[in-house]
Amino acid sequence: MTTRFHLLRWAAPLSLAIILGATVQSRGEDVSAWDKDTRSALRLIAGLTSRNGDAVTLRAGIEMQLDPGWKTYWRYAGDSGLPPKFDLSGSENVKSATVLWPAPRRFPDGAGGNSIGYLGGVIFPVHIVAQDPAKPVTLRVKINYGVCEKICVPAEGKAELLLTAGPTSKETALAAAEAQVPKPVAPGGEGPLAIRAAHLKTSGERRRVIVDVTAPESANVDLFAEGPTPRWSLPLPQPVGDATGRARRFAFDVDGVPPGASILGARLTLTLVAGEQAIEVTTGLD
Repeated sequence: MTTRFHLLRWAAPLSLAIILGATVQSRGEDVSAWDKDTRSALRLIAGLTSRNGDAVTLRAGIEMQLDPGWKTYWRYAGDSGLPPKFDLSGSENVKSATVLWPAPRRFPDGAGGNSIGYLGGVIFPVHIVAQDPAKPVTLRVKINYGVCEKICVPAEGKAELLLTAGPTSKETALAAAEAQVPKPVAPGGEGPLAIRAAHLKTSGERRRVIVDVTAPESANVDLFAEGPTPRWSLPLPQPVGDATGRARRFAFDVDGVPPGASILGARLTLTLVAGEQAIEVTTGLD
């Protein structure tokens, strides 16, 4: 009887330790190890699985940390910089993987121009559809990117993470990054944040694109313009005229159009950022 009692006393803590160990291990699997490079580091984080009827989307994020004062770049870097290049081809059981871009900000590039990107750190959400939903997904990413303070240097990193349907400690951070991704909307909207019109204005030999937007009066508003392919290098739009209530106007010269291409008939992507809100419109010019 005494021997059995002592065995039970030892078995209970041992079982508890196994359970706690399994819990710690499962929590640890919601992030990969940090991969460090010059003035930066990156890793993968896992989010909760999203279900919409029969559609199942695995959610993850590429988290990048930067040293104080250092920046990295958006998909269009602006006047200078190196946009991140994501390679997810080494992943297992992945039918599709879409990298999303949180709304960026503009900052001086130190050479008289402006770049577009992120200061201090960023999480790029990734939405994954499995090839076989009954099997596990291993997400592997390789990234070439640039970081910049007063000088800009290239960096690279890689990370790997097994995605499961279990709980994750990174859901709040990932959801916050997803909320910062500009929402696709139609041009000409009438909401509190809208791109109402984009048209071409010609004066002599000078051609400019004029974009009228609506945004909250108190918001710090910015606009970014991209061409239909990465070969386009459109100037950063600048605010023009006086803001009247929520109406704002931006303009940029027709420059950076690839040889043989025309801005007339081209589909431009306009990203409007106002504080914590952002929208994205794909439109031609009136």
